[in-house]
Formats: sequence, C-alpha cells, structure tokens
Amino acid sequence: MKSFNNEKNRPLTLFLSSYPPRKCGISTFTQDLSTAIDGLKDSELKSKFIAINDNGNYQYPDDVMFQINENEVQDYVKTAEEINGMTNVRQVSIQHEFKLYGSEHGENLLSFLETLEKPAVTTFHAVLSYPSEKRKRIVRAIAEKSANVIVMSNKAVEILKEHYGIPGSKITVIPHGVHNVPPGNNPSEKGKLGYGNRVLLASFGFLRPGRGARSSGRGYEYVIEAMPDIVKKFPNALYLIIGVTHPKTVKREGEMYRNSLEEKVRDLGLEEHVKFINEYVSLDELFTYLKATDIYVCSSLNPQQVTSGTLAYAMGCGCAVVSTPFFHAREAITPDRGILLDDFKDPGLFSKAIIKILSNPSLRKEMKKNAYEYMRGMTWSRTAESYMKVFNKHAKAF
Repeated sequence: MKSFNNEKNRPLTLFLSSYPPRKCGISTFTQDLSTAIDGLKDSELKSKFIAINDNGNYQYPDDVMFQINENEVQDYVKTAEEINGMTNVRQVSIQHEFKLYGSEHGENLLSFLETLEKPAVTTFHAVLSYPSEKRKRIVRAIAEKSANVIVMSNKAVEILKEHYGIPGSKITVIPHGVHNVPPGNNPSEKGKLGYGNRVLLASFGFLRPGRGARSSGRGYEYVIEAMPDIVKKFPNALYLIIGVTHPKTVKREGEMYRNSLEEKVRDLGLEEHVKFINEYVSLDELFTYLKATDIYVCSSLNPQQVTSGTLAYAMGCGCAVVSTPFFHAREAITPDRGILLDDFKDPGLFSKAIIKILSNPSLRKEMKKNAYEYMRGMTWSRTAESYMKVFNKHAKAF
C-alpha cells in the first residue's frame, strides 16, 4: 500500500450522487457504500463526493468536493472539466436514478459524461423494461459512456440486455449491501420500544402514493385494509409504518397521502393497531425496530422494482417477510424466508399470508433465521470488495 504524506495526492474515487444530509435512499446508499470502501484493509483510495442538489440548502461535510444543481447543465460540464484536471482522481462512481439528475429522464447526466475524461462506473438503481424510445436512448448512452455498469439483481441484467441492447460483458451484478448487525433478541427489542406484549408488523421507507403502472408507491393502504382480519385472529397485533413522507411528495402535494392513510385507520377503527412513526429514524433506531418485528411487510406497487433497500435491510436484520411480487422480491424471497404474494393491491392476500406465519411460530423462527443467513453474503464489506474489483479493473493509472 502506498503511503501519502500529502492527503492532496491520495488517489480518489469520486461519487456522483445525492448525499447526506439530503434525505434520499440513494444518498444513504452512497454513504454506506463509500464508508465500507474506505474501511477496506488494503484500499489506498479515499472517497470524495459530488453532491446533486434539488434546490435544497444543505450543510455538507468537507468530503463533498463539488455541488451540482440538478437542473443546471453548465454545472455538470464545469464539474467534469475540473475533475479532468485532477491527476489523483482514478474514477467516478455514478449512482443513477432517473429523476435524480433533473427532468423526467435525467438526461442532464449525459452532459457530465460527455465532458468527463476519467473512467465512470455507473450503478443503475432503477431499470425499467419496455422503455420509451427516449428513455432507451438515454440509458444506452449512459452505458456506452461508462466503463462498466452495475446493477443489483439478475433481472436487471436481463432487462438491460433484452430491452436496451447493452452487452452483458459490460454489466456486473453486485447486490445491495446490508449492515452486519448481530441477530437481535425479539422480546428484548420489543421491550426497549415499549411493545413487549404486542405482535409487531412493520414497514419502513419514505411515504409516497402509487400512481400509474410503474409507480414507486408504498401501497401501505392495502396492508391497513388487511388489518381487521389480522386483528380478529391476533388482537394484540400492531402495524408500525416507519418513515417520513418523501420530500418530493411533500413539495408536490403536502401530506395528502399520509392524511389519507390516517383517515383509513380511523374509518376502520384501527387506532390501537396501526401506528405511524413519522420520523427519519437513525440506523440504530431502525435496527431496533426491525429486530423487534415479527413480520416485515413489503407492499411495493411497482412490479418492475429491481432493487429495494428496505427489503434488503429488513432481511439483513433477520425479518420474516411478506411481500408483493416485484422483481427484487422474486429473487430474494423463497418459501423458507417468507411469503411472496401472487399479486398487488390485495388486502386479502396480505391478511392470509400474515396470519399463516403468525399462526406458526416455528415457521416464523425458521424464516427469520434463513433470511438473516441469506444476507450474510451481502454485507457492506462484501459489497465494497466487489465494487473495488470493478474500480481496479477500470481505474485510471495513478
């Protein structure tokens, strides 16, 4: 390993992404991944960041070297030009989601890639089948200008090859990382939260409504509608909905979705059986909730969702899972780890699956154990090692 007396000369990987304190799933992913990479024993690289801004006023840490307004094309061009002149930058890791880079399809990112002279490795967090011609053109252009693309599921590889014409030789699968948390003591964790005598169901993530066939909506309303049947069988059941409303949803419509969920709870007389944790909880708090959970409920409305960080984190904490059949869930959930539903938006399917698991404690215990063991191969340190192999393959000579 090289020793760098002057930190300015240390080789860098720049991450182009949203970044904390901006509250966004990809910002959390980038922070977790970069922290794991910097913690690798034999890595000489240091992570720095190019933060994509959504007109918010964020107080970024010193490791954020550049800021780009998502809608300002010249910001992308000027930043890439500056990076080209930085001799210690080995590559840029781009975290891609369609709406992160301004406009509907995020085409502003192409201005950055067209200017950049360093190798770029692009992680696609969303991959949609049967794309419009415009979306296909943009995704293909991003892939062509990237040294390598990374996706988090085998289904995403299939879609990129079949629907976008991207060669498989350019695609690497690296699963979503999870924290290497020790298995929890379910009764103990419940006691910490004050739910010692309750059967806990939980979902977490940004609240957002579902609209359209490819909506990223949470679908919590269908779980709430399943609760009356669950409560008849398990009167001490409590469903926790953990998380704040997505910032972009708040800008667009305020708390309309949350209010509609709360109204549904009141209409069904479920005030003692559904609780909203309206907070952006810390990781430690999240792990406590997940370890206390008897069944994690993943009610995503988007059949084409190829990556779910919430599903990965829940299974990583050893949760038995009931989930709608979106792409990532189809790969992760087997009958010994949870129940994959046959359809979306069906309260009856949720209640039947949840009651089945709650009625069989030995089944639930086995599912929790198997989910936890399955995710041990996807801890952040393992994910970081896989990213480093890709980075080293394409890194600019230093």
